[in-house]
Amino acid sequence: MPLDYRNLDARTREFMVAEIDKDEAGSNMYISPRLTADGKEDWPNLIRTAAQDHADGWLADQLTGTGRMAATEQRQGKDVRVPHTAPETLAEGEFNRYYARGLCCRAMDEGINRVIVYRAKPVANPRTGSEAKIGAEYNPQDILADLRTAKGVEPALGIPPGPNSGLTLKLP
Repeated sequence: MPLDYRNLDARTREFMVAEIDKDEAGSNMYISPRLTADGKEDWPNLIRTAAQDHADGWLADQLTGTGRMAATEQRQGKDVRVPHTAPETLAEGEFNRYYARGLCCRAMDEGINRVIVYRAKPVANPRTGSEAKIGAEYNPQDILADLRTAKGVEPALGIPPGPNSGLTLKLP
C-alpha cells in the first residue's frame, strides 16, 4: 500500500524533480544493489517519472516482474533470494526520501520553518521509535541537509526513518 503523501502536489513535485536532477548531475543518486543492469540504467528516469506524475506504488509496479530487480543477492558469502517485497521497499523508501527533500525545499522557499512527522501508511506492528516521532517538528534545513548526505542509509536524524515505517513529513 502506497503512502498517503499529504503535500504531494505540483509544487512539491517540482522540488522533488530538482532534487533528483541534482543527485543525478552530481553522480550522487542511490542505486540499489538489488537492481539489475537494466534496472540501474532505468532507475533515474523511473524515479523522476514517479516524482513528476505518480507515487511510490507506481514506481514499485515498474520494478516488479520487469527484469529490473535481481532474483538473488549475496549475503554472508551465499546467494539468497531477494525478498519479494524488495520492489515496494525500494520504491517507498526512495520516493519518500525525495518527497521529504522536495517538501523541505518547498517549506524553505515559502518561508515555513518547520515540517511535521505523520503516519502516512498504517502498519500492523508500529515500532516504538516510529510512534515516538509522530507529531515531531523539525527544521526543514536540517532534514534536507541530512537527507542529501545520507544516501542509501537511514539519515542521522531518522526522518524519514526508512522503508516500511509508514512515516513521512507534511507542512504545518
